Amino acid sequence: MWKPDRDSKKPIYEQIAAHLEQRIACSEFPPGSLLPSERKLAEQLGVNRSTIIQAFAELRSIGLIESQLGSGTRVSQTKWGVTPQYALNWRKYAEGGNFLPNVPFLRRIREALHQQPALIDFASGELAGSLAPTEEIQQLMREHTYTSYLGYDNPQGYVPLREALVTYLARYRDIQTTESSILITSGSQQSLFLIAQCLLSPGDAVAIEDPSYCYSLPMFQSAGLRLFRLPVGSSEGYVDEIRKLVKKHGIKMIFMNPNFQNPTGTLYDMARRSQLLDVASELGIPIVEDDPFSLTAYDSPVPPPLKAMDTGGSVIYIGSFSKIAASGMRIGWMVAPNAIVERLADARQQMDFGLSVIPQQIVAQFLTSAYFEPHLERLRLQLQFRRDSLLEAVRQELPGLLTYVAPQGGLHLWCKLVPKVHDGKLLEEAIRRGVVFVPGSVYGSSDGYVRFTYARPRDPREIGPGIAKFAEALREAAD
Repeated sequence: MWKPDRDSKKPIYEQIAAHLEQRIACSEFPPGSLLPSERKLAEQLGVNRSTIIQAFAELRSIGLIESQLGSGTRVSQTKWGVTPQYALNWRKYAEGGNFLPNVPFLRRIREALHQQPALIDFASGELAGSLAPTEEIQQLMREHTYTSYLGYDNPQGYVPLREALVTYLARYRDIQTTESSILITSGSQQSLFLIAQCLLSPGDAVAIEDPSYCYSLPMFQSAGLRLFRLPVGSSEGYVDEIRKLVKKHGIKMIFMNPNFQNPTGTLYDMARRSQLLDVASELGIPIVEDDPFSLTAYDSPVPPPLKAMDTGGSVIYIGSFSKIAASGMRIGWMVAPNAIVERLADARQQMDFGLSVIPQQIVAQFLTSAYFEPHLERLRLQLQFRRDSLLEAVRQELPGLLTYVAPQGGLHLWCKLVPKVHDGKLLEEAIRRGVVFVPGSVYGSSDGYVRFTYARPRDPREIGPGIAKFAEALREAAD
């Protein structure tokens, strides 16, 4: 983030005014847009509020901004305020279109992490850099010469990577497939996006879990889909609920995360898995199974995925490299009938002509290397240690203030708060104290739930202090 140069001979308020003028000229702040408040801008730039008042006065003097009591400071609707010539209003474009922005809480979390890099991060749903196989990847890059061809590759994905995934899926997930039935994507979210945009139509009804990571993705609403919920809790009555939704709303597709479900960490038992497959086959409804966490199981192997039990061809299976190695590699996959793979590969070609071939080559080498299995073992141990550290901190800092079920895999702890508290107030109190988490309402629950991602803090030694800060925020917000 830009900061004024305190060694410059130019006064700080003039530097700030010039910086804001440049951002306005570049349409970063289009006409009519609201500028940050004087207090907030002063905090961001590390200056006194009086300095911001001077800078704003400078911009007002040339007619570039306008201030109204109680309404804040906005960019003038007229360009430069000298000749009343209307400038292009980019705000209308930014607020238009069919693709919706992220939900406000997620935007607030992203903003806070950008502005305060030292925040203890329990919010970002990914592995810390220290958990990634960085040295192994670097060694593979030294050992292998990657292709000299840098043109467009097969939009379905790099063939050797798809072949490596055939072996990987058979060994680790008991899924029998072929390379022609695999589509390489940039991660699970792109798989979901392609499904929502290409296999469904506006107005179609789909079922998602309640609560669900899918609920936090505006891509479903952007596609014009109607979302209906299936409770994650008890499996009793689950199949009857699906039949009711199909009968009443004409459900076209079901989205599930049966292994260490995000955000709750729930592990579906074999009975529910069998029931899901039976009812999907009976009603002719496809299931999209998102399975990013299975290989993080701590103590014992998890039940087989729905896809491994799928004898009727009802399941589209999606996975990702992000949760077991490194999110920055941007590699995911989808296993589906060949006709679906071809349809989505065609859509991918229209979007971006396929992924970069270099990361695909690296991941193909890693999956087939002697480094992969030791990395998984080490990752499980480190995640279990982090989970145990989090549970111990919760017991010490939040006795009687929340309830939870200890996860047996995955990256997250889902908690229900005992005191009644507003999610927005709790989040702001936590950020003020130096810690960030995801409120449960992001995933469709009511106020009073939180998700902690114990895989994300830079160092596991941050976990205890982070929960202590959260405890302070909770007591303040509850009061």
